[in-house]
Amino acid sequence: MKFDLPRIAAVRQPMSFYVARAAILGLALGSALLVSACTDTEQEELKVDNTPPDQLYNDGLAAMQKGNSSEAIKKFEDLDRLAPYSELARKSILLQAYTNFQRNAFTDAITAAKRFITIYPQSDQVPYAYYLIAESYHKQMPDVSRDQEMTQKALDAYMDVVTKFPTSKFAPDAQQKAEAVRDQLAGKEMDIGRFYLRKREFLAAINRFKVVVAKYQTTRHVEEALSRLVECYYSLGVVPEAQTAAAVLGHNFPDSRWYKDSYALLQSGGYSPQEDKGSWISKAFEGFSGFKL
Repeated sequence: MKFDLPRIAAVRQPMSFYVARAAILGLALGSALLVSACTDTEQEELKVDNTPPDQLYNDGLAAMQKGNSSEAIKKFEDLDRLAPYSELARKSILLQAYTNFQRNAFTDAITAAKRFITIYPQSDQVPYAYYLIAESYHKQMPDVSRDQEMTQKALDAYMDVVTKFPTSKFAPDAQQKAEAVRDQLAGKEMDIGRFYLRKREFLAAINRFKVVVAKYQTTRHVEEALSRLVECYYSLGVVPEAQTAAAVLGHNFPDSRWYKDSYALLQSGGYSPQEDKGSWISKAFEGFSGFKL
C-alpha cells in the first residue's frame, strides 16, 4: 500500500529568533577570537619572561640611544614588572621618568618619579627625582593670561628641592627657577588687579596687589604693586594707607618710576609719603632685604 507523505508547512520563525541566533553566533565568534588573543598575549608574556633583566635593561638603553622612546619605556616597564625591587628595576623606574620627560609625556614622567621616591626614599637619586617632577610641571606652565595651577605646582616642586635637598647640585637651579615662577604668579595677580582697578573696583584690586606685596616681594612686580596700592587707597580716601604704601615704596625703591608717580599723586592732594608702622604694609616688609634678580 502506498502512503503519501504528509505535506509539512514551512515554519516561519519570528524576527527575534534570527536576532537571537545572530547574537549567539557573534558571541561564539568573539569568544574564539578572545581565546586566540589571550593565547597570543600569554605567549608574548612567556617570551618576555624568558628575557634576562640585564638584557631588558640594555635593550632599553639601546632604544634610548636610537631615539626610540616608546620601545625604551616598554623595556624598562617589563624589567620593573619582572624583577621588582632589584637594582636594575630601581634604575629602570628613574629612566622611565627621564624618557617620558624627554618625549614631553610630562604626566607619565611625574608619575614614574613619584613612584621612585615612594619605593626608594633613601636612594641618593631622590633629589633628582624631585627635580624632574619640578621640571615636568615647569614645562607645562601656561602663559600669564590663563589659570596658573600648573605654575603653582612647579613652584611647590622646586621649593621641595630647595628645602629638602639644599646641598644637592640641583638646589641652585631650582632656586633660580623658583624665583622666575614666582614672578609669573605675581604677574597673574597684577593682571587681575589692574583689571579691577580699571573697573574702579578698588577693594578687589587691593586684594590682588596685597598678595604680591605679601607673598612675592622678591619679584619685579612689587614696585608696581605698592604704587597701585597708593592709587587704590587714595581713591578710597584711606590716605594713611596710601601714605604708608608710598613711604615703603620710596624706602626700598627710591629710584623707581613707580615711586615718582605715587609721590606726585600724594602731592597733588597736599600729602606726602609717611609710614604707619602698624600698617599691614609695613609689617609685610619687616626684614625685607631687597629685590633679588
